[in-house]
Amino acid sequence: MIGLLIQDNAYEQDIRELLMSFYPGETYAHEIKDEVDFYVQTRFAGESAEIALWERAVEGQAADGNPHLPVPVGLEGWRMSAFSRAFCDLSDHSETKNVIKQAFYSMLTQRTGHELPWGSLTGIRPTKIALSRLEEGWKEEEIRSFMKKTYLASDEKIDLSIEIASREKRLLEPLDYDRGYSLYVGIPFCPTTCLYCSFTSYPISRWKGRTGLYLEALFKEMEYVAKKMKGRPLDTIYFGGGTPTSLPAEDIDAILTRLDRLFDTKNALEFTVEAGRPDSITEEKLQVLRNHGITRISINPQTMNQKTLDLIGRHHTVEMVKETFHMARELGFDNINMDLIMGLPEEELDDVSRTLEEVEALRPDSLTVHSLAIKRAARLNMFKEEYGGLKISNTPEMIALSEASARRLGMEPYYLYRQKNMAGNFENVGYSLPGKACIYNILIMEELQTIAACGAGTTTKVVFPAENRRERCENVKEVEQYISRIDEMIGRKERILGGCL
Repeated sequence: MIGLLIQDNAYEQDIRELLMSFYPGETYAHEIKDEVDFYVQTRFAGESAEIALWERAVEGQAADGNPHLPVPVGLEGWRMSAFSRAFCDLSDHSETKNVIKQAFYSMLTQRTGHELPWGSLTGIRPTKIALSRLEEGWKEEEIRSFMKKTYLASDEKIDLSIEIASREKRLLEPLDYDRGYSLYVGIPFCPTTCLYCSFTSYPISRWKGRTGLYLEALFKEMEYVAKKMKGRPLDTIYFGGGTPTSLPAEDIDAILTRLDRLFDTKNALEFTVEAGRPDSITEEKLQVLRNHGITRISINPQTMNQKTLDLIGRHHTVEMVKETFHMARELGFDNINMDLIMGLPEEELDDVSRTLEEVEALRPDSLTVHSLAIKRAARLNMFKEEYGGLKISNTPEMIALSEASARRLGMEPYYLYRQKNMAGNFENVGYSLPGKACIYNILIMEELQTIAACGAGTTTKVVFPAENRRERCENVKEVEQYISRIDEMIGRKERILGGCL
């Protein structure tokens, strides 16, 4: 347990996120407690920010503070193991935050003996730093110097950010940020819930024979969005979840038929459906997608090691992954993505290597490599007494293997994002063959275009480019609540979509 003695709560989240990078899964206390291993203390005075780490004094060590920072009440007998005073303009929140994180990062690297690939950077959208500056006319070397000085990031990650940002800039040039928009449709059902999953999803078996109730509410929301966005170009469409293909084929057909009737999709750059779980895919369902002109899907093994699939609760086999992939190819799908996760429980480098060999043999069109992030809502985190003994590791070698595999397939990295509590403090990277990148994935990360989202657990984001402003509204996650409160969900949208035209 780590203690937080933070004077200004405005910076607590930044400090906590940096601690989470060094100590994933750790718990925190805001008062003096016997179980605390060490304390972080901050104080702001004049034009300086002061940070200290307090450790239990051991025999032969002095238990004292610093002339500028006395021992906190309750920590008598403890010692200050690190102290830093940084001078900054305290009225500038961004500057102060970066100064605090730089100083704090240096302390933690000394305490742990480890450096992080992303340095003090804790945000989930590192490419946004590079992309925004490229659009402002910065040279790559200027961006490289800024990220090194401000965030202490590694050269490798800075180079990756700039490479991806440059590619994003080219891919997004045809889009109209002012008038264009994207559509997300959320299907909150899955065959089963995976051990690590925290997305909005419910076992489809519990809704057998009742999915029509969800579709009825979903159609009502889709009709509202179609009417509100009429006349604006629809650039990308994405069906996610959950697992959309967990629905019966007739439900999938009904949703796509309704979408075709409501929205003008003829100029859309792409239409993606997350087939996701191989155990949810049938030839009939894939044929429904093809009948509606959809060619981009995801078939996501996560790993090609059967023992891991069994452990994490994915009720399909490695052979099923291969069979569904080949089935999709035979039906004409020419843009298939596959998701993999680095850092799955009990997996070692050899397991990752085996997975990559199997995936390379299939030759997908894009590959999304995730680093496991253990969210609060995941069973892996909620039931620590049952799963706490599982070994979870992600190494630079695993990340390097996945990148090398993608590049051998002729793919280039085209989008990147990070999450809290990621194993190894790495990132999620999307790779694709030229011309096969998912524009929606870039848009959701860079927040450059309005995304209207329908369905339980979805989030609509409205972008006002001229004002550099974004507004968002969320739908409730629980399916019954979504159905019974659909008029309220539409009302939430009206409050932000009503003024965006």
